[in-house]
Amino acid sequence: MITEGTIVKNELHDRIREIEQEHNIKFSNTQKVLLSIEGSISAILDVLYGTVSIFVIKQNFKKADSEKSKLLNIDEDDEIYEREALIHGRGRPMIFAGSYIPVKRCRKETQEDLNRGKISIGRILKKYDIESRREIKSIYIEKPNATLKELFNTSEDFISREYLIIKNGEILMWTKESFPISYFSKEI
Repeated sequence: MITEGTIVKNELHDRIREIEQEHNIKFSNTQKVLLSIEGSISAILDVLYGTVSIFVIKQNFKKADSEKSKLLNIDEDDEIYEREALIHGRGRPMIFAGSYIPVKRCRKETQEDLNRGKISIGRILKKYDIESRREIKSIYIEKPNATLKELFNTSEDFISREYLIIKNGEILMWTKESFPISYFSKEI
């Protein structure tokens, strides 16, 4: 016997609708999936567009300032790995990703893969069977900075999302992913 169901609040759906109303736009289903997926975005792009590549633009180790220590729930001056990468497919850039990773929470082989810069974060998590979850913190539209304008050759607005990757209650990573608002707007 079927009984009456319970309505489950979907905060991501609500946030996406708010953005659409605020900016008088309508996101495609593909854009909605890319903004709300709690798994690997490169895996989704692989399925939708064929194999994508990762190009690391910048990577370095540095000490966490007060802003990054709060984002990652670590002490100020703890060492973090900073990485900016471009997911590229079908002959063009698709998504820009910037990440901060607390070094003390990374295994040695994970750090080595990060340093090589040939594999996405999602693929690293899968490769080493790192059980984790993603927690989307925000979704928004913003003006592009100089780096995004140059990489994507556009000054149009960008859709961005920020999320945490969490394992056993600890933050493994903070990531921001961005793409031009016109990207993925047509259904495949």
